[in-house]
Amino acid sequence: MTDADIQKLEIAGEIIRPGTRKRIEISCAKLHDYTEMVIPVEVVRGRRPGPTLFVSAAIHGDEINGVEIIKRLLARKVVNRKTLCGTLIAVPIVNVFGFNSHSRYLPDRRDLNRCFPGSENGSLASQVAHVFMTEIVSKCTHGIDLHTGAIHRSNLPQIRAHLDNEETTALARAFGVPVVLNSSIRDGSLRQAAEEKGIPMLLFEGGEALRFDEKVIRTGLRGVLNVMGEIGMLAQRKVMALGQEKEVFIARSSHWVRAPHSGALRTRRGLGARVDEGELLGLLSDPYGDSSVRVCANKEGIIVGITMIPLVNQGDALFHIATFDDTGAVEEYVEEWEDR
Repeated sequence: MTDADIQKLEIAGEIIRPGTRKRIEISCAKLHDYTEMVIPVEVVRGRRPGPTLFVSAAIHGDEINGVEIIKRLLARKVVNRKTLCGTLIAVPIVNVFGFNSHSRYLPDRRDLNRCFPGSENGSLASQVAHVFMTEIVSKCTHGIDLHTGAIHRSNLPQIRAHLDNEETTALARAFGVPVVLNSSIRDGSLRQAAEEKGIPMLLFEGGEALRFDEKVIRTGLRGVLNVMGEIGMLAQRKVMALGQEKEVFIARSSHWVRAPHSGALRTRRGLGARVDEGELLGLLSDPYGDSSVRVCANKEGIIVGITMIPLVNQGDALFHIATFDDTGAVEEYVEEWEDR
């Protein structure tokens, strides 16, 4: 994207000039009764030139922590037309259908984050993805997409990124969460579509679906502001005043420990805990309590994701464990984060 393209920023037919702030509604579809469904967008353009960053949430409609993060981001005094260099495009709710129905999916039961870059004449999910790519992503230089764990799962705050890209790695470190996962790009994901356009992008995960988690929200907000400082949108002195994390640990691999048997799960280790190979993570028992099956760690690591519902079937994902070069250091740092 050229400097000329940035200067003449247009979204859904609306011209947003440098030094202005505007709310826009992007039409994406209609309901059965012809009620218009729109994607809400707020654009803050600084008076001075700089990067164009999109921050999006609720691509999965039931993942609401990101909606609150963007709400607080737009309320921060440092995010204004006078101090900002470049443009912030905030999209608090991408999947408006799922958000209104408390659902991860769209009405056609498709996962929006498997439908990018989309198509103007495809399925409903494909059309929404196409609108988002055309009106938002294609006009940006950087991106951050905010997520939580899926329904009945909770995630330790973490960044997922393709770390083979040096610029993306720098952004991941700048975000400032304790754990960064080197995550391969999935077909049809927003990350894949952004990378194909040469746009470095981060995916933030934290908390669980349909629940606000105050610590996760504050961590995500601080991380977005940190990235804005890293790419030159905000003065570093303003970002430093907000407080940054001291160190980031990159996990080169992670795996799920799955239920070896159906039953009711009693967990013995929680989110953020360090576990050793063979350590007891939980017990599965039958309705009578006559017998129990041990669930144990396959490798040493840190629990970065966990099921929140105790009733499980054989093969269900229970504990997501990330592995590090120095697990002890990560454990200590996560404990410090939990205490703050």
